[in-house]
Amino acid sequence: MITWQSDAPPPAARRIGPAGWLRVAGRGVVIAVLLYGGLAVLLILRLGERLLCGQRRPVTPWMPRVVCRAVLAILGIRYRTRGAPMAQPGAVVANHSSWLDIFTLNACQGLFFVSKAEVARWPGIGFLARAAGTLFIQRDPKAAKAQQAAMEDRIRLGQRLLFFPEGTSSDGLRVLPFKSTLFQAFFAEGLRDLMWVQPVTVVYRAPAGEDPRFYGWWGSMEFGPHLLQLLAAPRGGAAGVIFHPPLRVADFATRKDLAAACEAAVRAGYAEAD
Repeated sequence: MITWQSDAPPPAARRIGPAGWLRVAGRGVVIAVLLYGGLAVLLILRLGERLLCGQRRPVTPWMPRVVCRAVLAILGIRYRTRGAPMAQPGAVVANHSSWLDIFTLNACQGLFFVSKAEVARWPGIGFLARAAGTLFIQRDPKAAKAQQAAMEDRIRLGQRLLFFPEGTSSDGLRVLPFKSTLFQAFFAEGLRDLMWVQPVTVVYRAPAGEDPRFYGWWGSMEFGPHLLQLLAAPRGGAAGVIFHPPLRVADFATRKDLAAACEAAVRAGYAEAD
């Protein structure tokens, strides 16, 4: 369930005409072939990777980057980055506007998403998320220690985890307050002195003539109708990713201090993008 609610209602869905339905069909088929064809190749390669490397994945993370860039291009979304992904071991945190963030952020580096458990049950998307190695977490205090341990295990394996500290998606016009709970995993003994966290700002620009919140997905909005609007749009907008300087976890006394620093960096990037 998406929990953030706006004071203003979501933009009204545009009526899809014959040309729009042709775009839906054409783009939809190509994207489906890319996603599921790429997934088949990924699973085959991962089998060999597991036999040779165990839980480490030194080869397959490049595949989602290629597929995600292709999906953005098919949707007509211009893609730009500023800065560069960090080279240090650690995690990435970003603001969250839409399901589209999965493609936007995966298009520039190999990442493993941290997502709420209900995403695993979403039709189509849940299967892809599980196959891509997403780490699912429950919003249950009783599960906090086990989930923290799972995050620590992934990080020790060298996987670059990405999570959204806002805890929900928004309309794409703001950055919500960061929650600090998941930052605690970075302070584990043996990790704190090695870990870095890179704040990343994601900014969307709607296609000409569309509501500025065109790419945002929040509140009670359903996935299917939102996807159809993106597939049917005659013009695409833009997606920008800003990489901020990575922060060394050992330089911060508490998870709240680290979360606040990450939030400040993401907000500054969003303000500059305006």
